[in-house]
Parts: sequence; structure tokens; C-alpha cells
Amino acid sequence: MRRNAAATAADPFRMTARASPTDPTDDAAYRLFERRFGAVRRARQLEPVLTFAVVALLFVLAAVWTDFLPATVWHGLPRIGEYFGKLLSIQPRRDADPVPVLAWAHLFGGVKQPQSLAYWFYRIDVYLRLLWQTIQMAILSTAIGFSLAVALCFPATRTLMATPPVVFVVRRLLEVMRSIPQVVLAFILVWPYGIGPLAGILAIALHTTGSLGKLFVELNENADMRAVDGIRSVGGSWLAQIRYGVVPQVWPGFLSYGLLRFEINVRSSTIIGFVGAGGIGQELKRVISFNIYEEVSAIVILILLIVVTIDLLSAQLRHRFLGTPS
Repeated sequence: MRRNAAATAADPFRMTARASPTDPTDDAAYRLFERRFGAVRRARQLEPVLTFAVVALLFVLAAVWTDFLPATVWHGLPRIGEYFGKLLSIQPRRDADPVPVLAWAHLFGGVKQPQSLAYWFYRIDVYLRLLWQTIQMAILSTAIGFSLAVALCFPATRTLMATPPVVFVVRRLLEVMRSIPQVVLAFILVWPYGIGPLAGILAIALHTTGSLGKLFVELNENADMRAVDGIRSVGGSWLAQIRYGVVPQVWPGFLSYGLLRFEINVRSSTIIGFVGAGGIGQELKRVISFNIYEEVSAIVILILLIVVTIDLLSAQLRHRFLGTPS
């Protein structure tokens, strides 16, 4: 008994056997603990199974309602190659014209040689002009959306704005801006502003404001508030708290998200051209509607090259702003 008492006194956290193994109170408490622990363990083991079952059920329901069935997908796979077949003129035509085949013999032929690169890009001057217009649309819309998102993200941050109604209103405004698809916005704005790049710029700018605003709010909420509290304690204004306490922390993230959004807007400027919002997309819709496969391929290749180039350049800029090795 003295040794047990001494050991307990030396190590108060030492696990020892129950003093009275036959005490019914201790046995009941131990059995109750085992039952509760077992119930919690079974619940945790059952949770992933139920989650998987619910997700699987929702997937099946969505697949049935949207006709995303294995038989349908398998039936449509052979038609994926029809475009490339027509592009390469592999499939025979019904008329008596000769069928040109893509081959090295005339791949680098002149403009009059069908299926040559010069034949594809005989309107390269028009494509480059429209592509430059598309890039300008992306630059302007990104600059406008980025500026508006920076201005609206701080009033929408709960940790920075002490007036809940202002936070609620600004957040709902950002949600409305990003919830409407860009194509729908462009279609609506084409009505008052007419066919051209202006409607596309405004549509992409509004959607960019809503998307970047949400990302910027999340960066603000994760910022360290000690600098803000210090500026507030010495009588600094709300703008001073934002300028000197928050902006230095979140500005690299703002720039990184802005560059990423610019890449997205280049592709978006192409898509919204289908509703008459200017850029290379408007020309792409025209050649698709007339089944001019050579010009479709030329435009797609140019879009792919410019998107890859912008992606590489923006990655270098992001690494430079964030100070990370490229």
C-alpha cells in the first residue's frame, strides 16, 4: 500500500488499476464508457459509407435525368472523329470533286493548294486583328473587374466592416454579378450597346468583379488582424487600417488571382463572341455556321497558341510578384 501511494504521489498521471475491482459503481461507469465509445466509433465508421451512398445515389439520378448513360456515351464516341475526318477530307464526298487528303506532299503548298497550311491561314491578317481585339477585351475587362473587386471586397469582409447591413448588401451584389453567366450578360448588353466589343467588355467585367470579389474577401478574412488593431488603437481611420494593415498582406494574392482571371477572360472573350460581342469568337461562329472546317481549324490553332503564351507569361509574372522560383 505504501509503495502504491508513493508511486501515485510521484506520478499523479500514472494509470493504475481500480482501487476496488469489485466496486459495482466503477463497473457500471466503465461499461457505460465502453458503450458510448463503441457507439461513437460505429457512427464514425458508418459516416463515410452513408456519404458514399448518398453521393452515388445523386450521381445516378443526375445521370438518368441528363441522359448521361453509358450506352448513350458509347454510341456517340464514333462521331467525335467526324470533324477531324471532314477536316482531313478522309471521308468521301457525294459530289464529283476530287477529295484532297492531308499529306506532306502539299502540306506546305500555296494558297490554292487544298489542305495546305497556307490554305488554312489565307485570312491570317483578319484573324490576327480579331485576336488582338479579343486580347484587348480581356485586358480592359480584367482591369475594370479587378478594380471594382478591390473596392468592394473590403466592405464585404466581416472582420473589417463593423456594419452588418453593409456586408450583407455588398456580398449579395457580388453574388449576383458572378451568378449570371457571361454569355447571358453579353446577350443582354448587346441589346442596348449593339453588336461589338463594348457589350463583351462590360459582361466579362461584371462577372470578373463578382468572382474576384469573393476570392479577395476570403483573403481579407484570413489576414492577421494584429496590425489592424494596432492602427485602430492609435486612432487610425478605417481607410488607414485597410491601407497599412490589410493591403500589404493580401496584395500579392490579389495580383495572383488577377493574373489567373486574365487567362480565363481571354478564353471568355472568345466564347461571348458567339452572341455578337466582338472579337475572334464572332468570326469563329461564322465559319462554324458555314462549315468552313479549314478556317475553324486555323482560328482554333491561333486561340490555342495565344492562350498557352498568356499562360506562360502570367505564370512568370505570378512567380515574380510572389517571390517564388519559376
